Amino acid sequence: AIQMIHKLIYSSPAQHYNNLKERYTGCEIVMGNLEITQMESDLDFSFLGSIREVTGYILIAMNQFSRLPLDQLRVIRGSSLYEKEWALSVFHNFESHSGLEDLGLTNLTEILEGGVQIVHNRNLSYAPWINWRDIVRDSDKILSFSCGCSAIQRLWTVLLLYKMIRRCFVCISVTKTVCAPQCHGHCFGTNPNECCHTECAGGCIGPRDTDCFACRHVNHSDACVPHCPWPLVYNRQTFQLEPNSEAMYQYGSICVPKCPGHFIVDGSACVSSCPPGKREKKKNGIKQCEPCIGLCPKVCEGTGANHRQTVDSSNIDSFINCTKIQGSLHFLILGIKGDVYLNIPPLEPEKLKVFNTVREITGILNIQSWPDELSDLSVFSSLTTIQGRSLLKPFSLLVMKIPSLTSLGLHSLREISDGCVYITQNKNLCYHHTVNWTQIVTSNCDNDIKDNKPQIKCEEEGHVCDPLCSDSGCWGPGPEQCLSCRNHSRLGTCVSHCNLYSGSPREFAAPNGECLACHPECLPQNGKQTCKGKGADQCVACSNMMDGPHCVSTCPNGVNGEKGQTIFKYPNAEGHCKPCHLNCTRGSQIAGISVAVFAGIIVLLAVFVLGFLYRRGLAIRRKRALRRYLESGEPLDPGEKGTKVHARILKPQELRKGKLLGYGVFGTVNKGLWIPEGDSVKIPVAIKSIQDRSGRQTFTEITDHMLAMGGLDHPYIVRLLGICPGTNLQLVTQLSPQGSLLQHLRQHKDRLDPQRLLNWCVQIAKGMYYLEEHCIAHRNLAARNVLLKSDYIVQISDFGVVDLLYPDDKKYVYSEHKMPIKWMALESILFRRYTHQSDVWSYGVTVWEMMSYGAEPYASMHPNDVPGLLEKGERLAQPQICTIDVYMVMVKCWMIDENVRPTFKELASEFTRMARDPPRYLVVKPPQNCVGADESHQRYVKSSHLEADDDDDDEVLQDGFATPPLQLSPTRSHSRLRMASYKVRCLQYTSTNIFFMFTLSLGSVRFFDVFERSLLYLPRLN
Repeated sequence: AIQMIHKLIYSSPAQHYNNLKERYTGCEIVMGNLEITQMESDLDFSFLGSIREVTGYILIAMNQFSRLPLDQLRVIRGSSLYEKEWALSVFHNFESHSGLEDLGLTNLTEILEGGVQIVHNRNLSYAPWINWRDIVRDSDKILSFSCGCSAIQRLWTVLLLYKMIRRCFVCISVTKTVCAPQCHGHCFGTNPNECCHTECAGGCIGPRDTDCFACRHVNHSDACVPHCPWPLVYNRQTFQLEPNSEAMYQYGSICVPKCPGHFIVDGSACVSSCPPGKREKKKNGIKQCEPCIGLCPKVCEGTGANHRQTVDSSNIDSFINCTKIQGSLHFLILGIKGDVYLNIPPLEPEKLKVFNTVREITGILNIQSWPDELSDLSVFSSLTTIQGRSLLKPFSLLVMKIPSLTSLGLHSLREISDGCVYITQNKNLCYHHTVNWTQIVTSNCDNDIKDNKPQIKCEEEGHVCDPLCSDSGCWGPGPEQCLSCRNHSRLGTCVSHCNLYSGSPREFAAPNGECLACHPECLPQNGKQTCKGKGADQCVACSNMMDGPHCVSTCPNGVNGEKGQTIFKYPNAEGHCKPCHLNCTRGSQIAGISVAVFAGIIVLLAVFVLGFLYRRGLAIRRKRALRRYLESGEPLDPGEKGTKVHARILKPQELRKGKLLGYGVFGTVNKGLWIPEGDSVKIPVAIKSIQDRSGRQTFTEITDHMLAMGGLDHPYIVRLLGICPGTNLQLVTQLSPQGSLLQHLRQHKDRLDPQRLLNWCVQIAKGMYYLEEHCIAHRNLAARNVLLKSDYIVQISDFGVVDLLYPDDKKYVYSEHKMPIKWMALESILFRRYTHQSDVWSYGVTVWEMMSYGAEPYASMHPNDVPGLLEKGERLAQPQICTIDVYMVMVKCWMIDENVRPTFKELASEFTRMARDPPRYLVVKPPQNCVGADESHQRYVKSSHLEADDDDDDEVLQDGFATPPLQLSPTRSHSRLRMASYKVRCLQYTSTNIFFMFTLSLGSVRFFDVFERSLLYLPRLN
């Protein structure tokens, strides 16, 4: 057993003893120092009896026990010394009449480095007479002995001297001073043939390297050797270094086949950290130290801890050559101005240039104070990323109350991984308002930028971005501070154009707009480009010679031929390098080269064709497998032979969960993969994990409701592909690549035409009618639970989940914050009654969301106030694009009497009729005289949109209801006013409209109370 020991920290003697006992029980080699201090006399130290070797020093101080049982200790290596001198230090081990009497080092035979100090131990009298010169390897090391006793005690020592000396010779084995002159170390006898092996330390029992008590260098398979087997060995046959299959690594004084997990391989040794000039890199699963290319990345500790609260003059030098800050950087007033209490002088502005090498900060950048001499933060010119692993409130970049700051100057900053930006009370700061923070801040949060210099004053004073900057903004004045360039860039500075046709050097434009220099051998052209790329083979014309496609300064003066002869090339009249004739003493290789090139092209073409056919075959097989699993149906239960369903019983090991797409009332939704058992195809799916927090359901058996859900197959219903029973039921459905209808409405509201909106209304109604035919109530219909299969087809999702949780209880209760009150029918809110007619109410709200381009219903109201509003007769306001005919359909869905509401079959028929003539029912662009009718109805809330990776373009499917409102509903009074003023003036005067305006004119009677009682007379009016 090997124990790594550094320093023990304890709070009480008992805890200190327990720590020692826990660390050293069964330990044979101590990698570090052995410190026994402040121990009482009645403790048992027998657990130290197994220690054979200590690599550092041994300290025995201020103890009360009489004997320390280190009987098996053979070697003290002294790799670290106590007070830089002592390998063994024993002092002040007495208390009153008790104290250390016997060291117990009966087998200690060698101290490789350091001296011995034994002082002030009243009861330890015989130690100075031990032959320490036989034990200490270096005879020049200091030996210090002092008993610290009185004259009477010294007399008692003399009287017992004979006994003690005799006892010493009995207890200590002499292995070096008694050896024959031929021995260069220890011996096991006095004869010349009884010398220990040269790699032995501490003595031996025989002449071989396996007979040593301890090893001088390293122990390899119980044999003492100078070093462990190297990772590379020299092959005498090939004259090359080759990997050694028996390689081992030195860990302390032993050889191990593999370094411990917290160590790094450096050559043939296990090290705790890489030395200067090397950096840690994982290769073939092994952490290794490799030489740095250029400046080694240097990771430095940040600020914010109690001992390191801010950057100041006392710690600024610790950031020299740092490329990564592990933690945060804080610049507080006590660091910049100095701390008189701690005697820390002010920070010199010039020293802040040490941060020029910092490229990444894992925490935050908090600047609350800054030198008056600096007008920007350009000392962070190389900073590209602020990770924000630990935030200050929600912020990861904070700049505040710095009057000298005129610009930020962070021209390399491209990403703030987490957290927001807080820039405030910088009275002279400009340019910050031009930065497009959405390109930098990747998290969805609101930046707090306020109370800086007004934008108008900045523009009046000329503090504007350079004209060469793009609309993304800039960090300060000049073309080098642009976030991105409007035209081109050269070495990080924006330019109006590249030197394509004039200037020096001639350049070409890279795909990213960067101006790159042509090869020096390219001949500058007038009026056209000089080169097409950066290589010598991309020149339009050569300045000197052309050797094949490459421009060269001179023709090659000689190449090796097939028979070893030297051939030369010469420039012809056009400047092309040509080989000499075959009959000349300078032969040619052109024919052989041509054949090789032609053969290479044929081989490459064949490889390309074979690779293309192979990939095409894989694609075809994958497509067939997907069709087999996604379109085929089979019985869900073997006993149900006649039941045709499209879902399968899946095993947990067939599913691989990935990115979290969303979460809702009953569980979470993850993007995942379905890997059918016995097949290699990977099918992208959505996995909804349903959790019953009440503990009433375990989902271990297939229920009738699961069979019903598995048998659903409709073009406007999200297909259930599989069911995975268990503690948490997992429903596997098709993955909709375009996300939810709500997200699509908000992002593409300017491109939605009436035909598509009405078609979606028809599709949702038909899908709900299909669920009604199969006796499944949705209970949570909303635009967020409708997914887009394509731009023109929608599918209903998240249906039937409640019946899985409460199959025998048709009344269920959402949590207070998750209850979708704004979409629920009044009887569902008040009496928890859910029917297909209550789904009709939710359908009306969903249609209203579509016609309002994803606005939140009753956005200006708290959900708890909605039931009272509905009881008084108030309803959602008429969307601007809807005619009264479409709005009347919504109103019918919101009748108090559920029996009066239309059915989904009627709704599908009604919207099908409207979809035949969309412009008659939806007016996307209102007439000019109606534009200013209701400006409050066009208020929008800005929502920042984060661009995802290519493989993360699936929209979030969630049951949450805290969606940001895109369109605010008017208040009750404004609603009546708008109906009376706006719609009466702008709508067509049909018979239904005339009756609608008549009901609006009734002042004391609520509109919906009159409207509901008079619906029966509408057919007569029409």
